[in-house]
Amino acid sequence: MATLIGTLRKRLLMPDVSEVTFEKRGFHERDPRARENLEHAGLRFLTGFDHAVSSGGIAEAHRLLETVERPFQGFAYEGASMALALSDAMAPWRRPRVRAFIDGPASTHVYMANVGIGWAMARLPRPLWRGIVPRDPLLRWLALDGYGFHEAYFATERHVTELRRPRVKAPWPDPSGYAARAADQGVGRALWFVCGSDVEHLAATVGRFAPARRADLWSGVGLAAGYAGGVDADELEKLVKLAAGYRGELAQGTAFAAKARLLPDLATPHTSVAAEVICRAPARDAAAVTEMAQVELPPDGQVPAFEIWRRRIRTALGDLEG
Repeated sequence: MATLIGTLRKRLLMPDVSEVTFEKRGFHERDPRARENLEHAGLRFLTGFDHAVSSGGIAEAHRLLETVERPFQGFAYEGASMALALSDAMAPWRRPRVRAFIDGPASTHVYMANVGIGWAMARLPRPLWRGIVPRDPLLRWLALDGYGFHEAYFATERHVTELRRPRVKAPWPDPSGYAARAADQGVGRALWFVCGSDVEHLAATVGRFAPARRADLWSGVGLAAGYAGGVDADELEKLVKLAAGYRGELAQGTAFAAKARLLPDLATPHTSVAAEVICRAPARDAAAVTEMAQVELPPDGQVPAFEIWRRRIRTALGDLEG
């Protein structure tokens, strides 16, 4: 049941529904069905945000999130995580609910929930990040992925048309400056939406970015192709060819998508097709690769464990350049 405080938080914090429409964002439209799929993902993100910010507690929010149609449920958990993080940051005297959410009801949606924290970080002054930074030393980098997605999605002219990098620093030790790369992985995911899942337009867009950024962008594209979907096997085969030289990164992203889908048992046909085409493996095998590659990872050093994990996944998926 919505509370008065919840209703006020909703009015103050929740983005307007129009903010996720192609018309408002000026995104490229391939066809009406692709547009509908991607807009619906955005709408369900806002549904999750609404459930979290309006409900009386995490348990009620969880109950409502579980009513969202399963193919789009992960987006709802992502939106709920953003809402809880914003609420926590603005009420620092309260116990951080977003961390309890990730440790509890959202534990199987941990990938999407950490990304959702990054959306909140993008809308908050840096001093307010302290109470919402993810605690998992490996998956916390996904929050910076979420930050990059947010910037490319909502400030498309700056970060896609003008090719400017999101300005973000990790709120934890980052001697190599990997934060910029993590954010670019999110920019790559956002390009799937910005380009309306038109693979030719997307490849041309990635090709405009500096060569040093393209590997991370293609990784994000692979994740979005496997998670958000919206194209058939023929289009995915075309995507693989267009990503020449970066198929390993594309496959790594799709393996992440398979894991993020299968962990909460939200497998979809488009995730299975993407894994078969891009990873040349069933979705369950691609997801298993991410688990095996995570074993005995070293602690963060000059190269973060997250990047070592990604490299291991690319290696395990095989030499896909041939």
